[in-house]
Amino acid sequence: MTVIDADRGAEWLRNGGLRPTRQRLTLATLLVGDGENRHVTAESLHLSASQSDEKVSLATVYNTLRAFCEAGLMNEVVVDGSKSYFDTRTDDHPHFYWEDSHSLTDAPNDQLQIAGLPQAPEGMEIARVDVVIRLRRA
Repeated sequence: MTVIDADRGAEWLRNGGLRPTRQRLTLATLLVGDGENRHVTAESLHLSASQSDEKVSLATVYNTLRAFCEAGLMNEVVVDGSKSYFDTRTDDHPHFYWEDSHSLTDAPNDQLQIAGLPQAPEGMEIARVDVVIRLRRA
């Protein structure tokens, strides 16, 4: 049985410098309360929150996920330019996108080799490289 720890969510918020409002604490606990990493959409997190005691609107979920990203607690991974997943694991790592289930999971980091990147335009630096490997049944 998985133990959900609200203190873990509160600590996660403190690490990001965010005030632990009731709604932020609810969402943080859903995201990191069991100590596991998550890949969620705003809609899937909203559904999980709707089953908790603290009701949170979808707009609040979107705004809170953006705040978590800005605080460095999560990364946003965009698939197809329109679908965003939010990842609680913030180190650089590749992802598998499972086309049949529309889900995102971590891919083995030790098997990825990037031989080179283009030079950033004048006055810019590369902030991050997202690698999303799309999978479908053969």
